[in-house]
Amino acid sequence: MKINLVRIDDRLIHGQVATVWSKEANAQRIIICSDEVAKDQIRKTLLLQVGPPGVKVSVVDVAKAVRVYNNPKYEKDTVFFLYTCPQDVLRMAEAGVPIKSVNIGGMSFKTGKTQITKAVSVDESDIAAFKKLHEMGIELEIRPVATDKKVDLMSKIEGIEG
Repeated sequence: MKINLVRIDDRLIHGQVATVWSKEANAQRIIICSDEVAKDQIRKTLLLQVGPPGVKVSVVDVAKAVRVYNNPKYEKDTVFFLYTCPQDVLRMAEAGVPIKSVNIGGMSFKTGKTQITKAVSVDESDIAAFKKLHEMGIELEIRPVATDKKVDLMSKIEGIEG
């Protein structure tokens, strides 16, 4: 399986993802990797219906995403992995999925999170996951919109406890 894009965007498939990022990824399928979303039948059904034309959308838990990645049946497929959080990206990377770069598009502000850019807020668990991904040599770039300049995530979280 060829990974064309890995993106964290807690809104998952929305206008930017369906119209711009899916073209940028140029992938046959979008695989949403999230234990939480895979268990939420309503959310899963909605996501399967809003995929861009001509792109197959799957919603699976992280363990299944790893199995699909390693399945020879899909070795010629191109994929756009979409996540809600860095912890799920880390689980896949630690399971041996060769992720080289992560585009961070949107992580909503919630109580307990620190806003580091207009579109990205993190808590201690997010920072810990990002630091581990960084230590694995994975590029972490914030870019909500494809035409934005890449911003190094690590430069934004330096000095924040985590």
